[in-house]
Amino acid sequence: MVISSGSQIIGPKTIGDNVIIGAGSVVVHDISDSSVVTGVPAKVISNDGERHTQYYLKNY
Repeated sequence: MVISSGSQIIGPKTIGDNVIIGAGSVVVHDISDSSVVTGVPAKVISNDGERHTQYYLKNY
């Protein structure tokens, strides 16, 4: 899971595996596995989160 700076998760939400939350996003709903979300409120823009998280986290 990658939670970018300035993001907010409002209330108890379920965040799936391999999720990317874009900077400044406000999460108000549960997020399913391998989703990429952004916006206010956060909306799914891609279901390819697994590939993206592997790329961003491979050096850590």
